[in-house]
Amino acid sequence: MPLSFDELQQKAQKEWEAFQRAAPSTRILVGTATCGRAAGAQNVVEAFRKALAQEGIHALIHEVGCLGPCYAEPIVDIIKAGHPRITYGNITPEIVPQLVRDYLINDNPRADMALGIHGDGKIDGIPNLFEIPFFKLQMRIALRNSGIIDPINIYHYIANGGYSGLKKALEMTSEQVVAEVQKSGLRGRGGAAFPTGQKWQFLLGAPGPTKYILCNCEEGDPGAFNDKAILESDPHTLLEGMVIAGYATKATNGYVFIRYEHREVIRRTQMAINQMREFGLLGSNILGTSFGFDISIALTGESYVSGEETALMEAIEGKRAMPRPRPPFPAQVGLWRKPSNINNVKTLSYVPEILRRGGEWYAGIGTERSKGTAIVCLSGNINRPGLAEVPMGTSLKSAIEEIGGGAPNGKQIKLLQTGGPLGGIISASQIEVPLDFDAMAGKGAILGSGGIIVADERTCVVELLKILCTFIYEESCGKCFPCRIGTAHILDLVKDITEGRGRPGDTERLLAMGETLTSSLCGHGQLTISPIRSAINYFGDEFKAHIEEKRCPAGVCKALGRQG
Repeated sequence: MPLSFDELQQKAQKEWEAFQRAAPSTRILVGTATCGRAAGAQNVVEAFRKALAQEGIHALIHEVGCLGPCYAEPIVDIIKAGHPRITYGNITPEIVPQLVRDYLINDNPRADMALGIHGDGKIDGIPNLFEIPFFKLQMRIALRNSGIIDPINIYHYIANGGYSGLKKALEMTSEQVVAEVQKSGLRGRGGAAFPTGQKWQFLLGAPGPTKYILCNCEEGDPGAFNDKAILESDPHTLLEGMVIAGYATKATNGYVFIRYEHREVIRRTQMAINQMREFGLLGSNILGTSFGFDISIALTGESYVSGEETALMEAIEGKRAMPRPRPPFPAQVGLWRKPSNINNVKTLSYVPEILRRGGEWYAGIGTERSKGTAIVCLSGNINRPGLAEVPMGTSLKSAIEEIGGGAPNGKQIKLLQTGGPLGGIISASQIEVPLDFDAMAGKGAILGSGGIIVADERTCVVELLKILCTFIYEESCGKCFPCRIGTAHILDLVKDITEGRGRPGDTERLLAMGETLTSSLCGHGQLTISPIRSAINYFGDEFKAHIEEKRCPAGVCKALGRQG
């Protein structure tokens, strides 16, 4: 028989306190999310096992998620009895034996390797982790547990407030839960920024005994990795949000939609689902109520367009991922022709804290029309690439320079590519723009799913546009001919410009083609105009140099010379 929620909380608190005290053994946490594994974290795990065995030290090793500063991977935390938790960066297998001897045996915490300490403890030469530049501006809501807890230990999640939002929601009516989300001002974080509470209201009002909550973790945008990071680091925050959404809309089932090659994301999410079922947080009579809801994982292939909400439903149904005409909209006719709602991972991951702390609390963060926080993925020509969560309204400049450390090697930032390949290319002159849905749209950019790629003066804007247009062309599903044919023509024209075959009037032709594509069936074609328009708007002189002077100012386009 499942434990009551109060019993679960008590057991979870004991487990978490033992974890923090390193009782009965030292705890070693290695970040093995995608960024950590790419940097060699699995080899670090093995090196710790070997070094601990050789020294005869008993310690428990936990594989955790992404703390955020991907530039410092592999990241290791050590919790030693009687000492504060210390985070170390850039740990390699070769460093591990020395760190074990110095700290675990000789009590030398190796301040030279440490990024920071957690909590109120003090160690000479080691700052508080959340006061270092990468974290100082951050406010972590959806990422509150990422890299901090063991993602496959449900007790860690519950001890840190997990499932309290669900418990509170189940004491309210569905209508009251929707109203609380509406009060929060939460807008979708998948790109469209549609008001979440309004979307839920549509589904709540749809008739029928069977409804679906779908979570989109397709995440095919180059430069975006926050959805995967949440599921690798704290899957329960997404899953709790889905159950709350199910209750709020009177839905019966949920699907988490994940690319099949993200195997660790899938594994950790499935383990969390299994734990929820074991403890009565999924299935029938959740937390002793009459409400029932279940969640499954649905896998997709390597199709970018399957992230479009109607194509996602086609994929779950076992069909080729291609968009459906709208109307009817998913809230009326969705998955298997039943009313459905599709939200992004980040959107749903905010919901537990909104219910736990209240809609007014969340609405008090951010700007007038963009509430809460933005989770940004910093990459490209930047000193400190990584994942950061900051209040909406924080300037792009602060995110890039204060958190990301600016461009390396004294280079000047030339442009920012935001919101994925269908987002905008904006000049560094716009770097003061706040992270705000409407303010960014006014500059020809979108926040999208949070990807911000920084480029310095070595970047050719026309070559970058060619790369984006290649991606857009290759990822078109081909269902509608404006997108299928138009993306091919656009790519050919941009290639001509980079290869010295540009003609006067080509920028006007590109803009006209992009406008034609706005009649496409889905956002893939409709938004192709965005990178074209913004690139030409901010860097018209660079296009002119390529077309009229047959010159690439950045010296990148090999078929053109660099003159002056």
